[in-house]
Amino acid sequence: MRHAIITAGSKGLGRKVTETFLNKGYAVTVSYRSDIRAVQALKEQYHDKLDQIHIVQGDVTQKEDLARIVSEGVNRFGRIDVLVNNAGPYVFERKKLMDYKPEEWHEMVDGNLTSMFYLFQHVVPHMREQKYGRIITYGFQGAGDAPGWLYRSAYAASKVGLVSLMKSVALEEAENGITVNMVCPGVITEENKEASIQEAKGKTDNITPVGRPGTGGDIARTIAFLCEEDSDMITGSVIEVTGGVDVLHKYRGKAEE
Repeated sequence: MRHAIITAGSKGLGRKVTETFLNKGYAVTVSYRSDIRAVQALKEQYHDKLDQIHIVQGDVTQKEDLARIVSEGVNRFGRIDVLVNNAGPYVFERKKLMDYKPEEWHEMVDGNLTSMFYLFQHVVPHMREQKYGRIITYGFQGAGDAPGWLYRSAYAASKVGLVSLMKSVALEEAENGITVNMVCPGVITEENKEASIQEAKGKTDNITPVGRPGTGGDIARTIAFLCEEDSDMITGSVIEVTGGVDVLHKYRGKAEE
C-alpha cells in the first residue's frame, strides 16, 4: 500500500487531497495544527478506512514538528511515497512590506519556504531508498516568473524562493525516481475549498474566465495526476489551476481599503 503525507490535510484544500488519496487506496498521514473538530469529522466520514489514516498534530513553522510528522507516518506505514505540503501561513491583511512586523515576515518565510527544506531533508532519504517518490508544493499564479504581488510581498517572496528550491531538488533527485512539482491554485473561496468539480459546474462565476468557481476538487485532481507512477516525465514544473482568473491583479486599490 502506498503512503502519502498531507500536511494540513483535515480541512480546506488539504481535505480534498486527503479524500482523493484515500479513495485511491493510499494510506494517509494527515497533520493538523489545532482544529480537532475537522479531524474528528474526517475520521467520522471515513470510519471504514481508519486503518489507512494516521493523524499527527503539528505546526509547519516548527522543525521539530515536521520531523515528527514524517517519522510517525513512516513508523506507522513503513514507507513514504508521496508528500503534499498543503500547509503554509498567509497574512490576509493587505499591506505594504514596510508595514510588516519582523515576526510576520519570519512566519511567512519559515512556514512556506524553510518548512520545505526540513521536509525535503526528512522524506527524500526514504524515497531514495525506494527509488520512487512524488513531492508536491503549493504556489500562486505566476510564481514561476517571480512577479511582484501588491500587498503580498512576504508571502510572494517565500513562494518564489520555493519555486527555485523545488526546481533544484527536482533536478537533483530525478535520478532517484523522485519528482517534485508545484501546484498553484487560483481564487478558491472558503465554501468551495472542500467542494467537488461537479458541484462547481452547477454554479456561475463571472470573475473566472471558464465561468465556474475553482474548487478543492480541481486542486486534488491535479495533484493526484502528478503523483501517478506514469507522471514521471513531469518534474520541476509549476502547474497553474486558476481557470484563467488574474489572481495577482484582482486588487489594485490601496492596502487599507
